Amino acid sequence: MVGTGNFTHAQGILARLNQHQQLSPIGKPLYRAAFYFKEALQLSLGHKPRTPTPFDVIFKMGAYKVFSEVSPLIQFINFTCNQAILESLEDADRIHIVDFDIGFGAQWASFMQELPRNRGITPSLKITAFASPSTHHPIELGLMQENLTQFANEIGISFELDVINFDSLDQIFRASENEAIAVNFPVWAASGQPSALPSLLRLIKQLNPKIVVSLDRGSDRSDLSFPQHVLHALQSYINLFESLDAANVTSDALNKIERFLLQPKIESTVLGRLRGPDKMMPNWKTVFASSGFSPVPFSNFTETQAECVLKRAQVRGFHVEKRHAFLVLYWQGRELISASAWRC
Repeated sequence: MVGTGNFTHAQGILARLNQHQQLSPIGKPLYRAAFYFKEALQLSLGHKPRTPTPFDVIFKMGAYKVFSEVSPLIQFINFTCNQAILESLEDADRIHIVDFDIGFGAQWASFMQELPRNRGITPSLKITAFASPSTHHPIELGLMQENLTQFANEIGISFELDVINFDSLDQIFRASENEAIAVNFPVWAASGQPSALPSLLRLIKQLNPKIVVSLDRGSDRSDLSFPQHVLHALQSYINLFESLDAANVTSDALNKIERFLLQPKIESTVLGRLRGPDKMMPNWKTVFASSGFSPVPFSNFTETQAECVLKRAQVRGFHVEKRHAFLVLYWQGRELISASAWRC
């Protein structure tokens, strides 16, 4: 149910955006980002989203590949989270990853490569992935499972992957005995239902994980009013779009990255907050703490290697900064994403 106040605010913001003729998926970062937010707001007023096709999966995979090559963002995410998990599970023989944002699974291919080098013996790896049909086409999930299974076989790792419908969290899964559990839970995993964050954290806590890694792109702010949330999220994406412009990719590649990777995230950010209650909720860090989770600082090695990732980037202007227990990736002094690790 859309909150009455939020719905009215959405109409007002959309009316103002529609006054700008320059909004387009082609042009300056400000206009491109505002265009995608306008599209998301139109969905909130009854416009049905286009059903993804198998061709969309192909374009999305191509866009992901280009994005990971031209921006250090994905490498920063994958390395930082993987290293924190590896360090927390260094003595485990049976590893179970619970992933609320599996994507194409590329993070776990890199993770597998580190396992044999990190230990004298090779542990087994199981991944339980929560994925929604609204965000993952069956072909996408099938290709991901096939690629990860094949890669595990090639490097000699015992591997298992289960995919559970994120929209049916009543499906209870239990960890086997002697499994060491790590959870990948980005803040945006709950952006479609911000009010569900406490219950999701209770579910995670019941698993008694060794570590929970999380990411925050700064655009999911349930502690702000809906208009402030939209403006804050818009600025976050303008920063990201500007960093992509600096990479000098072709306009076609840029359009595919924004349309197939970033536009769905913008829609989730806008629609999730819109469908939530009119009242503001606590900041996600407060919810983590009140749910019994404590932040764990990243190791010096993780911080140093994150800086090395940026040195290999094609574009200058990125830097990593340690902020309390968080590692934050900045573009031209503006925050793009922060990584954190938690224990309960």
